[in-house]
Amino acid sequence: MKAAIIQAFGCPDVISISEMTVRDPQPDEVVVHIEAAGINPLDVKIVAGYLQQVFPADFPYVPGTDFSGVVDVVGTQVTHLQPGDRVFGRSMPNAGGAFAQSIVIAAADLCVIPATMSFAQAASIPTAFGTARQALFNIGHLQRGQRVLIHAAAGGVGSMAVQQARLAGAYVIGTASGANVDMVKDLGADEVIDYRTQDFSKLSGIDLVLDSLGGETLEKSWSVLRAGGRVVSLVEFDIASRNGMIGESVFFASATPYLPEAVRQFQEGQLQIVTDTIFPLEEARAALEKVATGHTRGKVSIRTRN
Repeated sequence: MKAAIIQAFGCPDVISISEMTVRDPQPDEVVVHIEAAGINPLDVKIVAGYLQQVFPADFPYVPGTDFSGVVDVVGTQVTHLQPGDRVFGRSMPNAGGAFAQSIVIAAADLCVIPATMSFAQAASIPTAFGTARQALFNIGHLQRGQRVLIHAAAGGVGSMAVQQARLAGAYVIGTASGANVDMVKDLGADEVIDYRTQDFSKLSGIDLVLDSLGGETLEKSWSVLRAGGRVVSLVEFDIASRNGMIGESVFFASATPYLPEAVRQFQEGQLQIVTDTIFPLEEARAALEKVATGHTRGKVSIRTRN
């Protein structure tokens, strides 16, 4: 099979396309012929070597965690899947493997793709949808009627978070570039602020901030929280509470528990999956470079097969 691999950490230009051998599955595993792989900022950081202490990777390393495809071979103990099933899932970041034409993974970590969902849409779900759900509800404890501020609301996680917060009955405020304001409103935001101005002067009484930018934006976000409000950050892992307000970080581990809910919402017309650009596998470098800019509209993905 073809795969995008790295032999050393660095910028996206360390990626090369090579031939690799697919190992045989263990009894509880399956081999999936990958059709699409979703790209996350996490992939850029792993390729750069920034997360080696958290997700130690061995070389040669195939980046990518989110994927969709077709089951090719099933292990002897697998009973709920069979060759030909359309599936999607997420591998552990230290294992990677999604930027390739095949992957071996535990059958329990896969979910069947509904007939009306494309491979590119399915590959866009695991990390973005799961992170949004975990940040808003498991960590942020968002409740109906609360006010939530979602930064980078047009991005992969942000676009999912806007929809999840809206479905939960929250009042949703997003930040986005001017070109994406209408899109974020269509996803369910009640208000959209141009993130370039970072004018939060009219905001107050925010119950929850979902931060995916850090830096100056995170610092300004504290000022709009109500007493006892909460900032949940996807990028600042050492965030600390201050002045009676709570600061917590998101460490996203497994997408598996969230996949059935994503499928349910999609089938009921409650979930839009926004796609930015689909690159061929041979242009994996360019795909990572685009995500590294931080200015994507929804998800960037890789098409692994012609």
